[in-house]
Amino acid sequence: MEIRQIRKSFGTGENRVEVLRGIDLSLDKGTFCVLLGPSGSGKSTLLNIVGGIDGADSGDIVISGEKMSSMSEKKLTLYRRHHLGYIFQMYNLIPNLTVRENIEVGAYLSKNPLSVDDLLHTLGLWEHRGKVPGQLSGGQQQRTAIGRAVVKNPDILLCDEPTGALDYKTSKDILSLIEKVNRLYGNTVIMVTHNDAIRNMADVVVKLRDGSISKIYRNAVRTRAEDLEW
Repeated sequence: MEIRQIRKSFGTGENRVEVLRGIDLSLDKGTFCVLLGPSGSGKSTLLNIVGGIDGADSGDIVISGEKMSSMSEKKLTLYRRHHLGYIFQMYNLIPNLTVRENIEVGAYLSKNPLSVDDLLHTLGLWEHRGKVPGQLSGGQQQRTAIGRAVVKNPDILLCDEPTGALDYKTSKDILSLIEKVNRLYGNTVIMVTHNDAIRNMADVVVKLRDGSISKIYRNAVRTRAEDLEW
């Protein structure tokens, strides 16, 4: 993935605010990348542009040599369906479907889905597969949301504050699962967080400030999620 000179503003006239000010970033397949910065730094806006949820004012996102700006609306929809998985802070599960059925929703969107049974075991949800979201804890619901995103076997997994609504122990469990998914399936992971400790589990850390990249660095050794402390 290449992110080339991405700029984004909101508002008009005197109320116009430049949220992204020419972002350049290149990521190899399978990289675990953390976007780190305070509220208002532009990290979620950048994630939404990478995910095709929002459009940039200028610049390009290039995936495997193809520019997103050149895609028709139909092709952009197919790009999101086949190549991207989303994990949000809110779980957004379908309340009247079971754990298995919620994950199968993601599988139906893919041409090459992973095994739902294998994923249920990987996520520790096998014993809960017949329950509906209202019967699950917050951590179990987030595991289900991860399953729905990962079962598509996406090239890129986008995570927007995936532990923001969870307690400390559950947060570490969820981070361990995302780490495991990255290792097992080789997905490129881009995670937005304001939690400084999470940067230690990434390959690449991108620090954002006021819409610009203030620093990019690689961790020589990744800290395991279970060993993180904050």
